[in-house]
Amino acid sequence: MDIGLLGPLRVDQSGVSVVPTAAKPRKVLALLACRADQLVSVESLIEEVWGEDPPRSVQTTLQTYVLQLRGCISGALNGRLPADLPLGSKSVLVTEPGGYLLDTQGGMLDSAEFDLLARRGHCAMEAGDCVTASAVFRQALELWRGPALVDVQCGPLLEGEARALEESRLSILGRRIEADLRLGRHHELLGELAGLCAQYPLHEGLQAQLMIALYRAGRRSTALEIYQRLRTLLSRELGLDPSPELRELQRALLEADPVLALVPQSPGPAPLLRAI
Repeated sequence: MDIGLLGPLRVDQSGVSVVPTAAKPRKVLALLACRADQLVSVESLIEEVWGEDPPRSVQTTLQTYVLQLRGCISGALNGRLPADLPLGSKSVLVTEPGGYLLDTQGGMLDSAEFDLLARRGHCAMEAGDCVTASAVFRQALELWRGPALVDVQCGPLLEGEARALEESRLSILGRRIEADLRLGRHHELLGELAGLCAQYPLHEGLQAQLMIALYRAGRRSTALEIYQRLRTLLSRELGLDPSPELRELQRALLEADPVLALVPQSPGPAPLLRAI
């Protein structure tokens, strides 16, 4: 079984999709997929699907959804009972004491692949190999097909899962941009960073990266304008001042501090890039 969480929900058994069209069975499958190869309690499934107001027949209804999902899996198996699935769909969507488990049978989970590539990228960055880090981070980000679980009507548990995945994506995006900045790709980054800063106007890390890219592209005044705009927005929206790291970056921009100049990549973090 192959599972995709990084975009529309994708769950394929033997190459055939088993994602139902109905919203509530899709929620059940999504939560099982997010916690693939782990027991998901009946209580968790009920909380996700019905929140704090489950119907009286909730246990029976949940069992009905499980039967529907097993029907989809049986259809994908097309009547076959492989040696590793002696009970057919019941060997894939397993009933356990207190809940259910979705057995991937060693299949691919895109979020796990994303995490693996992210770790490789982090190791390359710490070793000072920004070329490899940038390439590996790009490979990780290419696994995304859209916002996490974008076609699922997420309840409280799935909302948390989707939010965590999106935060991971944004973190790795920032690391990939950091690697590219260290490699002197500031001109190529300007358009991408401008778009990201418009999308995330209060994200200090992205704003700082745009300021550094602008400075290195010979646009110090524009970089300082970005700082002033962010300071105004933070004050108006959150009643906050820019972080000490961002204020230090502004000082460096004003003084044309040599620390902002592009230096050959070397092991260890670059001061202003990793401080924010």
